[in-house]
Amino acid sequence: MPKKEIVQVNPAAPNPNLSPATKFGNLVFVAGQTGRHPVTGEVGKDIREQTRNVLERIKQILTVLTATTYVTRRDDVPAYNEEYAKYFPTNKPARTTVTVASLNSPELVIEITVTACIPS
Repeated sequence: MPKKEIVQVNPAAPNPNLSPATKFGNLVFVAGQTGRHPVTGEVGKDIREQTRNVLERIKQILTVLTATTYVTRRDDVPAYNEEYAKYFPTNKPARTTVTVASLNSPELVIEITVTACIPS
């Protein structure tokens, strides 16, 4: 039987309170990723830049099966959809998008968590 493993990545501004991802068999559960740049840790200036930053961070890890997205402004959803479509033009993951009042930092406007797999 497979055992749970922590997936080690080197994101900018890591959160000491969580694992970036955990692996069980060929499934990987990625912690919520925010709009900080994957290298510098700087917060993107708008929904488009933050969406690109989130998806770049996730892309560094693996192949996405499902995505749950939290956005703080309903008006940003169309711009988020456009950027998301650039990363997943076909064979899109299952997805849920929810509008929330706020995230942990006021400058953050998006957070995405995913379930993914490591292709065999």
